[in-house]
Amino acid sequence: MTSIDPLSQVFGALADPTRRAILARLSKGQASVGQLADPHAMSLAAVSKHIKVLENAGLIARKKDAQFNYCTLTASPLKDLQGWLDAYRKFWDESLDQFEDYIAHLQRADLNSKQ
Repeated sequence: MTSIDPLSQVFGALADPTRRAILARLSKGQASVGQLADPHAMSLAAVSKHIKVLENAGLIARKKDAQFNYCTLTASPLKDLQGWLDAYRKFWDESLDQFEDYIAHLQRADLNSKQ
């Protein structure tokens, strides 16, 4: 069996809009599986599968209280993801700065040609 690295699990979990919606809801606080299922046109079993993917990626924690399962957001994998994305931020910032310089150059050239 091949193990999947944690970052790949996070990206896989975030790839689905239902799972992103679940995380958005959990960013406001703890919720039961039923509460998480309410806004979605799917069965509790289908929502539970999404929750399991999020749980396996370490994005949520689940606890049982009597007959209810409650989920909470776990931020540490998102911090790891942010660290990965920050490595590319410099590239994008520099690329956008170069593009901005190029546009300014074109505008100056256009202005000079009209004079």
